[in-house]
Amino acid sequence: MFIKQAFKPENKYWKYLVGSVIVFLASVIGQIPLMIAVFAKSVKEGESMPVDQSELLRYLDLNLTLLLILLSFTFAFIAFYFVVKNFHGQKFRTVITARPRVDWKRIFFAFFLWGTFLMVTTAYEYYSKPDTFEVQFNLSKFAILFIIAIVFIPIQTTLEELIFRGYLMQGFGRLGLTKWFPLVMTSVIFGVMHLSNPEVGKMGMVIMVYYIGTGLFLGVITLMDEGTELALGFHAANNLITALLVTSEWSAFQTHSVLKSLSEPEVGYTVLLPVVVIFPILLFIFSMKYKWRNWKEKLTGKVVLPTHEIY
Repeated sequence: MFIKQAFKPENKYWKYLVGSVIVFLASVIGQIPLMIAVFAKSVKEGESMPVDQSELLRYLDLNLTLLLILLSFTFAFIAFYFVVKNFHGQKFRTVITARPRVDWKRIFFAFFLWGTFLMVTTAYEYYSKPDTFEVQFNLSKFAILFIIAIVFIPIQTTLEELIFRGYLMQGFGRLGLTKWFPLVMTSVIFGVMHLSNPEVGKMGMVIMVYYIGTGLFLGVITLMDEGTELALGFHAANNLITALLVTSEWSAFQTHSVLKSLSEPEVGYTVLLPVVVIFPILLFIFSMKYKWRNWKEKLTGKVVLPTHEIY
């Protein structure tokens, strides 16, 4: 079972707190190049440094900003690998999957399924409401964006999934000894981690329904599938396709994408449709393809400690 792969005598509860702090500090260190670049420009231009996040995201060249933001995730990923391998003494594969090896077919299936959906729906919205979009395609800028995105966005999404649906899922599983506890806790924390996103300021706290709902969806497919592969593919497609296809003044990723949305976000459509309609459809597709059974046991059953873990 996926959660029980972390059950080792030397894997104490406190290690998950310390390990999380180590990864967080590494991400902070990774943000230093962005702060240096912003500071250098402000000094050169004789301006004060931007304090508003939306202003900060557009202060430098968009490609440079994206690269420097994603660089912090690269620092954090290296630290995370060290934490799992050396601090916890686990094989890195054990925070990815319960299978003998990572199932890349699952990753690519989820990636292409969700990526296709995003491209089709974006095309539909563009052709049905062309006045709400601005075509901003610039070949040279887009080519640089493509290279940055294809290399670094999978690092960012993989890190987030392995931390929330792998590392913390296993850690809370040890603490709560029941599967619903890590599912709920990781979903809520995943949502809270997005509080600083510009979308929250634009749409209000109601968007937390979407963030927490997305966390629940990714947690469910991880527990049902005994691994993070489907979540990895979904998350990578979501961020990569979005960064390349469409941006807006109020989105977390400011990019030289093909399109720029000029419309105001619709709270009901943006928040409720994915959680209430789209995610359940994806769950049905995954469950049919991978023949998921015993939903109640896999999502709410007890996590039984091995005998050597009872102390």
